Amino acid sequence: MTTLLRFLAIVWLTSASWATAADNPRVRFVTSMGDFVVELYPDKAPRTVANFMQYVRGAFYDDTIFHRVVRGFVIQGGGYTADGQAKPTGEPVINESDNGLSNLAGTIAMARAEDPDSATSQFFINTADNVRLDAHDGQPGYTVFGKVVEGMDVIQKIDAVEVGPDMYLGPHRPLEDIVILRARPVWKKWP
Repeated sequence: MTTLLRFLAIVWLTSASWATAADNPRVRFVTSMGDFVVELYPDKAPRTVANFMQYVRGAFYDDTIFHRVVRGFVIQGGGYTADGQAKPTGEPVINESDNGLSNLAGTIAMARAEDPDSATSQFFINTADNVRLDAHDGQPGYTVFGKVVEGMDVIQKIDAVEVGPDMYLGPHRPLEDIVILRARPVWKKWP
């Protein structure tokens, strides 16, 4: 009987932790280099996740590009079409970088200008541990709001592409466009 109770306790604890992770929203990105999935953390960055999901649900990221790839640092996208045109965005979201999440390899964070509260649609995926981008000493950082849970190999392939200067998009634009064909919520699969 004790073995059965231990087994049931393990099953209950395991399913409870799965339920928590399963409640986090996920988004699948279909790109010209393959697919990847990010899991988001609304408990840590509620405004940022709500902002990001608004863009996802509106199909905003469809046909945008990863316009900035700095090898061994970040891949950045979510703001420009392949012809270099900026897509019109909504209002900026308040910075939530002091949320206990760190800019570690595989995490997704909001890109912003110098103003900490200037993030709109652009995001980046860390391809290395970039803790210097975290909030520290009372200074805001870059808000981490999720992580890649599938397709890290695709992120690594994007990180390795050749880049060159672009008159409008800066020195790190991929020489061949890496297009986000679509980004959609991943619906839960029920047993």
